[in-house]
Amino acid sequence: MPDIGANGIRIAYDTFGDRRLSALLLVAGSGAQLTFWDAEFCEMLARAGHFVIRFDNRDAGLSTKFDAAGTPDISAVVTAVREGRRVEPPYSLDDMADDAAGLLDSLGIGAAHVCGASMGGMIAQIVACRHPHRVSSLTSIMSSTGNPGLPHGRPEAIAAVLAPAPSEREAYVEHNLAVWRAIWSPGFPFEEARARTFLATGYDRSFCPQGMVRQNVAVIASGDRRPALSSIAAPTLVIHGSADPLIPVEAGEDTARTIPGAELLIVEGMGHDMPTPVWERMAAAIARNAKRSSSGH
Repeated sequence: MPDIGANGIRIAYDTFGDRRLSALLLVAGSGAQLTFWDAEFCEMLARAGHFVIRFDNRDAGLSTKFDAAGTPDISAVVTAVREGRRVEPPYSLDDMADDAAGLLDSLGIGAAHVCGASMGGMIAQIVACRHPHRVSSLTSIMSSTGNPGLPHGRPEAIAAVLAPAPSEREAYVEHNLAVWRAIWSPGFPFEEARARTFLATGYDRSFCPQGMVRQNVAVIASGDRRPALSSIAAPTLVIHGSADPLIPVEAGEDTARTIPGAELLIVEGMGHDMPTPVWERMAAAIARNAKRSSSGH
C-alpha cells in the first residue's frame, strides 16, 4: 500500500476508480483505519463516477504515529473541559484536517468531494471550513458539531468504546466484537462474520490503541464548531442513524441546521455503524450530493 508525505507526516492511502474522475476523499473515525471504508463500498462510489481515496489518519493504521506524545489521561481531559480549563492535546482536529488537505496537495488534486464518518465527519467539516476551495461537496456521517447542549450518547455505549482493548489478538477481537454489538444498528441483523474478519485483519495491519486515545483527546478539545460550520458554502449532506447510541441523532439534526443548505438523511434503525444493507442507499446519496456541486461530474 502506498504512503506519501503530507503536512509533515507520512500518510498511507489507497484508491479506487479512474483518476480522471472527480476525487472523493473518505475520512475515517476515531481509532479506525482506512479499511473502515469497505472496499465494496468504495467500489460503489467509484462506479458512481468518482476517483475514491481512503487513507489512514495520523495515529492510525500505517500512517505516522505520535507515540512520543505519550498516552493522555482521557478522564482528566474530560474533567478539565467541563471545568472550562484549557486543554493542550498532542494535536488538534485542525491538524488532522490539514493532513487531509495536505494529502490532496501531495496527490496533485486541487479539490475533492470530502466524506467523513464520526470523528472523520468532524475532520471533513473542518476541511470545509479551513480549506473551502478544496471541498467541492461535504458529507458528514454520524457526526456532530461539538454543541455542548446536545444529548450525550448512552453511558454503556460510551463505556464500551472507551474501555482499554487487550493486546492479545483473540482477546482483542472478542473485546471489539462486544464494542460493535454495543453501537450496532438495532434495525439490522448483526454481521458477526464481517465484524470478526474486519477486526482480525485490522489488528494484523496495525495495533495502536494509544493512537485512538490521542485522537479522542483532539475531539474533546475541539469544542463547539458551530460558528465555523455556519460559514460552509459547499453542498452538504448529513447522514445519521435514528438509533445511534454513541452520537445521538440530534447531533446530525444539529449539523444539518448549522450548515447552510445542508440536506439531512436519517436512516431508520441505523446505529453508530454502516450495516451493509444501507451501503447502496448511502453511496447513491453521496453521489447525488456531489452532483449539487458546480465542480461535480
